[in-house]
Amino acid sequence: MSKRIMTGYVVSNKADKTIVVRCETMVQHPLYKKYIRRRKKFMAHDPHNSCKIGDKVQIIESRPLSKRKRWSLKKLEEKAV
Repeated sequence: MSKRIMTGYVVSNKADKTIVVRCETMVQHPLYKKYIRRRKKFMAHDPHNSCKIGDKVQIIESRPLSKRKRWSLKKLEEKAV
């Protein structure tokens, strides 16, 4: 089974070797068929403390690293404007 990959923006990097990433998905309302933006925050492992707030990153599912950390940093993309 392949691991999930999500794209989002770093909203916090205060913890050591940990970032908080806000990911956004669009879901369709079952009755009204309008698309709604859903946001969720994930804690991800950043081994080199290389991410800054506002960076666009990709995270990949991994084994449990702590109580709330289940994702790892895949790669750093261009900085958000």
